Amino acid sequence: MSLAEPTSSQAPYTPPPLPPVRANLPHIVLRITGIWFVVLVILLFRIPSLRAEDSMIWLWTAAAGTFLGGLGVGIYSWQRSAARRGHRSAQQLALDERA
Repeated sequence: MSLAEPTSSQAPYTPPPLPPVRANLPHIVLRITGIWFVVLVILLFRIPSLRAEDSMIWLWTAAAGTFLGGLGVGIYSWQRSAARRGHRSAQQLALDERA
């Protein structure tokens, strides 16, 4: 008998519930995403100098930060709305009272 197979006297393992999120995550992510967006707009006006200095990586980094931050905020709000509706597969941890 291997260790992965439960015996008849053992109940299947269920992990303990996770603690609620208390980091006020949407506000942090929104601010950082906003900073990335401002940097992206500033760098869009400096494209010729970025090309001259061979520093286009900063433009793409700001674009990626803006996109990924927006994607994260979208997924988080989608999970919150699903949890508020009581959807069975929604992350209930997204319903922090302070968020």
